[in-house]
Amino acid sequence: MDMSIATLRDRLEASQIGLYFAALTVGAGIGALMPGTSAWEAAITPALALMLFVTFLQVPLAELGRAFQQTRFLAVLLAANFVVVPAIVAILLPLAPDDAMVRLGVLLVLLTPCIDYVVTFAHLGRADARILLAATPLLLIAQMLVLPLQLRLFLGADAARLVEPGPFLHAFVWLIAVPLAMAAVVQLWTRRSKRAERAAAASGTMPVPATALVLLIVAAAVTPQLGQAIGPALGVLPIYLAFAAIAPLLGWGAARLARLDPPAGRTVAFSAATRNSLVVLPLALAVPGAVPLLPAIIVMQTMIELLAELVYIRAIPMLGRSR
Repeated sequence: MDMSIATLRDRLEASQIGLYFAALTVGAGIGALMPGTSAWEAAITPALALMLFVTFLQVPLAELGRAFQQTRFLAVLLAANFVVVPAIVAILLPLAPDDAMVRLGVLLVLLTPCIDYVVTFAHLGRADARILLAATPLLLIAQMLVLPLQLRLFLGADAARLVEPGPFLHAFVWLIAVPLAMAAVVQLWTRRSKRAERAAAASGTMPVPATALVLLIVAAAVTPQLGQAIGPALGVLPIYLAFAAIAPLLGWGAARLARLDPPAGRTVAFSAATRNSLVVLPLALAVPGAVPLLPAIIVMQTMIELLAELVYIRAIPMLGRSR
């Protein structure tokens, strides 16, 4: 990779939290001054597809195959996200207001593992970002399959019916199948063209700007509606703070029980703590009567999580250091 491209990528990754908050601030300003919620909502899915495409583009096809050979790591990663995290959520959920829509928002965001900016945070936190990046398609597919079952378990059949299967199928096609297939086509093309190879290398600078773009669009879409839902959003703040403190420690504990090496253990800690708020937002917006409550509940978690990442990238590298 060209040194200037690598330098730019490193600078973007190092300053990504500031960029994300700037994007949220600009988006909120746009939403307040020029409200046009439906147009911004319509832009969320294409922006997410772009973000996931440039994320998947960083996963070499050969690396993806090798990731599936690391069965112990994958087993711990899946157990942390789909066994340990739901157990944490089951303990914390009674702290939420007794409102089906509020609890649905908490479940949507806390039960789904992040598959985008968690990779760069893991890299900054001295985790094994490459194996996490290679596992992102598996994590995304798994959560789309498991989430409807989890919602039924936590909320019961009546409340779970609020989430229809259509948006999940739509999300699978446009947020998994299409970006992954396009990334595979581009990677095959780079083997035949030096120009395409250079363009693919330059795409390594794109995940952070693409994520910032998604955050800007989300903020612009949600801000005009936030005033009506600020109370319930603040009501779930203790749940998000507790989750941010507990999840990485239990993720690390699961990795240590499985005797993963420290970098892989830090990877599981980052994955357990970082949630998929951006990708589940279109699912939330498809719920009847979702606006403004569900988007506010989800965006609140994003804000807490970005602040928590400032702590994680400094604290998690210390895990396993003595070894």
